[in-house]
Amino acid sequence: MRRVCFALMMLAGLLVAPVATAQTRHLAIRLVAESEQPRAGSDVTIALDTRPDAGWHGYWENPGDAGFPAKLGWTLPKGATVTAPLYPVPQTLLIAGLMNYVFERPYAPLVTLHVPAGLAAGTALPVRLHTDYLVCTTTLCVPESADLTLDLTVGDGAVEPERHAKFDAWRRAIPKPLDAPATIAVKDAAARIAVPYPASAPLADAYFFPLSAGVVDYAAPQTVTRDGDRLLIATKASGKAAALEGVLRIGRDQGLRVKVVPGVVADSAGGGGWLKAAAIAFAGALLGGLILNIMPCVFPILSLKALALTRNHADEAAARREALGYTAGVVAVCLALGALILGLRAGGSTVGWAFQLQDPRVVVLLLLLSVGIALNLSGVFEFATPRFVNRSGAGGAFMTGALAAFIATPCSGPFMGAALGAALVLPWPAALAVFAGLGIGLALPFLLLGFVPALRARLPKPGGWMETFRRILSVPMWLTALALAWVLGRQAGVDGMTAGLGAALFAAIVLWVGGRRQMRGIGFGVAGIGALLATACVATVIVPRKPAQAAISTASGEPFSEVRLAALRAEGRPVFAYFTADWCLTCKVNEKVAIDTEETRAAFAKEKVAVLVGDWTDGDPALGRFIEAHNRAGVPLYLYYAPGATEPRVLPQVLTPGMLASL
Repeated sequence: MRRVCFALMMLAGLLVAPVATAQTRHLAIRLVAESEQPRAGSDVTIALDTRPDAGWHGYWENPGDAGFPAKLGWTLPKGATVTAPLYPVPQTLLIAGLMNYVFERPYAPLVTLHVPAGLAAGTALPVRLHTDYLVCTTTLCVPESADLTLDLTVGDGAVEPERHAKFDAWRRAIPKPLDAPATIAVKDAAARIAVPYPASAPLADAYFFPLSAGVVDYAAPQTVTRDGDRLLIATKASGKAAALEGVLRIGRDQGLRVKVVPGVVADSAGGGGWLKAAAIAFAGALLGGLILNIMPCVFPILSLKALALTRNHADEAAARREALGYTAGVVAVCLALGALILGLRAGGSTVGWAFQLQDPRVVVLLLLLSVGIALNLSGVFEFATPRFVNRSGAGGAFMTGALAAFIATPCSGPFMGAALGAALVLPWPAALAVFAGLGIGLALPFLLLGFVPALRARLPKPGGWMETFRRILSVPMWLTALALAWVLGRQAGVDGMTAGLGAALFAAIVLWVGGRRQMRGIGFGVAGIGALLATACVATVIVPRKPAQAAISTASGEPFSEVRLAALRAEGRPVFAYFTADWCLTCKVNEKVAIDTEETRAAFAKEKVAVLVGDWTDGDPALGRFIEAHNRAGVPLYLYYAPGATEPRVLPQVLTPGMLASL
């Protein structure tokens, strides 16, 4: 009956095919070359840019239970050759019990054209393609054909930046080959496939698309489970275990090309593997959060809150309430950010820790907040919003903790990156527990002060020195504001930075006027508060909503791309690839201290180490996916590819020149 349904769809399509062809094709195809002036003797990639009409779909190289793949007939210049097409990861479409492997969105199979050697510059290279294909809706199938032309000229192989970016996007959709083979076992009409896959690697919407027929039932449901460093795929068999190839979908438009051989598939080791991974990630997040306390934007707030316990002579119960309130504020913000990250990722976005700093509007708000806190610490004014760092009580402590967690987001450090990267592939309750661990680590020093009287006794006695110390603590907050202004300039350009600094200047004037009123015994005033809120709102409007393309510093390397990485590795060169962002404090410290140094440059030059720089300031999703694939939720990420190595060495998040030179 399933075959009968498809035959009826074909018959209906044949009846309307003349009409459809006379009006328009339902699958628009055009040939696009990465370079229209390829060099003689080189290879050039050609895309079949394919765009189905709304409600129609084209077919994958294995169409599934019905349909047929596109047939390609090439007419090429003498001596030229072309490879078989590489298809992106398809979608599944079940119609009347028939499983179809289709493309309902625009897609682009890629072929490689080899240009003959010895051709003179300016030689014409006419490429012609006749293709027959099937295009369907859920009720109708129409066979179509197209004659496509592409005229190239032998030249210097130049590639336009826009064309390069477009082909990079098309290549990312092509499944990458998995080096290790998978194993299939069939028993009682049940097929089980074990695919090697790291437990730490991200995985979403997993599905196995077989390329070979007669082994597994296309339309049968699939169950994919993680078992340590492998995936177990359970489905219905349609024959005996046999060697086959297929594509494993590991995320939206991401896949792996897998070779499967018959063998023994051991039973699952149980579901406790993720519990161990979650415990390790929680411990890493705890340590990472603890280290964040020494960052310049967090340390002043923690110090003032700690000294407030001494100055206010808090008793045991009050000290514990403040400690718990501070911890609750920190953990609440970390959990909220973690839940937002997980939710956005579930919706298909590629985001990681500190993702909000990829938006200049958030950066300008943090700039205004930092300037306000710095002015408060400098003694310019006393205002209720920053003043809660000195107030006692669980409410003030909660707000202080929330502030400390929020302004700590630009920072990353040892243990933190791997822990948060692991959180993104754990079940959501375990992932949120890891984000909570980060918050607990950040709150741990103040929590200990609240619950351990001996630690509070070691704090200096209250006195006039505290006002001087408060002024000193304004310095790191001013440095934080300066760094945020620089980030704003990198993201939104000179105009955006000027707008942000102008808003900060106006806010500073309002705060100064308010401070003068306070010195005369007059309240800050509702008008002042309104002016500050209006300043923040206007700043987020006048700063460009879309980040400007961040300028990549190539003083110590060239911009990262997976294509360039593959080319360098094919040459046998060692490669140091690092991923950074202007808003990442740890990244910038590592660059100044370890990467952009004479010692490192001399060592890399001696061994001909290529350096690739991935700038994630503007949240490039392609870089985001690459970073995720290496078990990181954000930057920094440092990778070293030794010649001949199959996998890179992931370096620590804190670097030294000696560490890089020793590679």
